Amino acid sequence: MPMTLRRGDRVALVSPAGPAPANLVAAGANILRSWGLDVQESVLGAGVDALPYLAGPDSARAGELTAAWRDPRVSAVLCSRGGYGCLRIVDQVDWAALPDKLFVGSSDVTTLHAELWALGRISIFGPMPGTEAFVNDPAAQARLRRALFAPEWTFRGGAPLVGGVARGVLVGGNLSLLAAAVGGPRFMLPDRAILLLEDVAEEPYRVDRMLTQLVRAGGFDGVTGIVLGSWTDCGDVLPVLRDRLGQLGVPVLADFGFGHCAGQLSLPLGVQAELDADLRTLTVL
Repeated sequence: MPMTLRRGDRVALVSPAGPAPANLVAAGANILRSWGLDVQESVLGAGVDALPYLAGPDSARAGELTAAWRDPRVSAVLCSRGGYGCLRIVDQVDWAALPDKLFVGSSDVTTLHAELWALGRISIFGPMPGTEAFVNDPAAQARLRRALFAPEWTFRGGAPLVGGVARGVLVGGNLSLLAAAVGGPRFMLPDRAILLLEDVAEEPYRVDRMLTQLVRAGGFDGVTGIVLGSWTDCGDVLPVLRDRLGQLGVPVLADFGFGHCAGQLSLPLGVQAELDADLRTLTVL
């Protein structure tokens, strides 16, 4: 089970990907402080002159992440936002040398979660404090707070696309980032995995292409079940999901409420879980 926080614990906000607006970071940090946490804010965020979609140079983003993680005073590392950039720094971090610590992020941060579950580590796929999806969403805030302080590991909801029960290691996240990892030095899912998938602003044919890419790369070979989150601004993507995933012969539960959506869930990754698509439950074992 993931570690938990207590009032007074220090958490570090880091910016491994894109720059988060200063006003949102400040607002998000204040929400965390209202929970009794000591918040260390990211020093990055102005962007790179030539590449304004990054929160800073690759070395600075990797260095901030590593320094926060190695700081014995820090109990949890939370990503301020996603965007793009984690793929550029993933090979600059010595993941095996990092101590066990709570880690939270989603979207582009899927790339970093993958390094952790490959090492058998647990992390949380959840909202990020430097985003409107956190600052302006009390339901998402409440769910992250519960995940950090007093987690309840039975989640209910969604609609079954394919019925059945499956057990495995809960992994996954953003479809685009999982597809981008194909061909990389460590592209792999655990044997017997329950796979989370979500995305935002991708046309149905692009979702089809990425799912097909994963199928051809063997990305679903060890998958025992699939849980689908939000597909915000992706058009009518359900027929694509049904076509590409329904033929895999594993339970599939759709519309489960994680990803780029209101009231998003905070789900643990790297844990053993059971998916019951018929009962619409996902339970951490």
